[in-house]
Amino acid sequence: MASLFDRISLSYGQKMFLLASVPLILAVSAISFLVAAQSRALAEREIRSLEEQLIEAKKSELRNYVTQARNGFYFVYGSAAPNDDAAQKQVMQILAAMIYGDEGFFFVYDYDGNNIVSPRQTELINKNWLDYKDSEGTPVVAEFLWTARSGAGYVEHLWPKPSTGIEARMITYVTSFPSWRWAVGTGVFIDDVVASVAATRAEVEARVQRTFLYIGAITLSALILVFMSGLFINIRERRLADAKLKQLTQRVFDTQEEERGRVARELHDGISQILVGVKYALDVTRRRLAQGDDRAGETLDKGIDNLGQAINEVRRISRDLRPGVLDDLGLGPAIRSLTDDFRARTGIETRFETVVFRNRLSQEAKIALYRIAQEALTNVERHSGATHVTVNLRGHRAGGTLRIEDDGCGIEETRRSHRSGIGLRNMQERMEQLGGTLRVLATKSGTVIEAQVPLTHMLQPEKGATPKSKARA
Repeated sequence: MASLFDRISLSYGQKMFLLASVPLILAVSAISFLVAAQSRALAEREIRSLEEQLIEAKKSELRNYVTQARNGFYFVYGSAAPNDDAAQKQVMQILAAMIYGDEGFFFVYDYDGNNIVSPRQTELINKNWLDYKDSEGTPVVAEFLWTARSGAGYVEHLWPKPSTGIEARMITYVTSFPSWRWAVGTGVFIDDVVASVAATRAEVEARVQRTFLYIGAITLSALILVFMSGLFINIRERRLADAKLKQLTQRVFDTQEEERGRVARELHDGISQILVGVKYALDVTRRRLAQGDDRAGETLDKGIDNLGQAINEVRRISRDLRPGVLDDLGLGPAIRSLTDDFRARTGIETRFETVVFRNRLSQEAKIALYRIAQEALTNVERHSGATHVTVNLRGHRAGGTLRIEDDGCGIEETRRSHRSGIGLRNMQERMEQLGGTLRVLATKSGTVIEAQVPLTHMLQPEKGATPKSKARA
């Protein structure tokens, strides 16, 4: 736990507050969700049981209505022929007169979907409703006919209330008169059941919410107590943090001045001297030309050579400040160019190894790894006395790793040197900003610097990318 806090750079007061509050919050949250889940589950079981009981009572009521109606005209239907129009009209009149309550009625559809009886909604009579669907997409009349052909049963659907014309949920019991090819039924609206169940659910949810509020209030009181306790500690830590911030700011300024001094020395010791030589060569050439001396061409060639050296120096300094190859070709070619220049400049045998990255590195990761390689090679040149250097860059399942290994003995000198100490801190800070790790190891054979970038800074390959483009890392 301590190493985790150190990694994310928390102050002492913040660590103490988190140490006290996080377990409390987690425990209270777990208890709250457990209580809420159990309360909701118990209430839901009770609500379902209540809903089933109410609906079953409605179904029993419907069966009784249909049974009573069937008994009322069964003597007519039972003795009538399939094409007995007089008997059919008599039964239709009986069913049309059987209305009950505010919304109850009987209906009749023939097997083709034509409405024959609908006393409360007479606009439906003598029209075909086989394709009628409610707002939920249920083919209501088709379900009636299918249920009647199957014998008898219940259909749950939406239907406009006769009193308001607004759709409401309804349960309908349908039976059949097979010899007349009729589907006869009646239904009851269950919006009162739905409303009752919804009200019960709302009441349960309100109780759960109140429980959450009580637990939240208790938790908040505890957190305020913890916060007030940690506030006194945090004030002192804030003062220490301000002092460290001043030190860091000063170190940034020192680093900037050091870089400016390095560039100034490069310009003065390199380009300035070369340009002085160019000026001198041009001045000698001018005098020789004025005197007609044949050696004017020699001094002019020498001046041109010196000017070429100046151009190369400008390119080298520019490349050190911001290598263009890093943006154009990627990290692998940029580090290869860096190692080639290092080998040519120092004479130290340098080997660069890499593999084609399956994923591409983010721009921040490429810059960080390039600067680490640049700083490490500078330390090797100045402090290690090495004769062999190996630079290895590769991607793997955990991310990307840059490993620089030499056979020198400069690690202790590097740690004692203020200038190089800044370089090591810079490398460490670059990795911390990326969430990566930096290891500096002293081995029997020399020094190893290993920087690892996490998988979060590995981008997916571009669609249609070729292996050559993937190598850009």
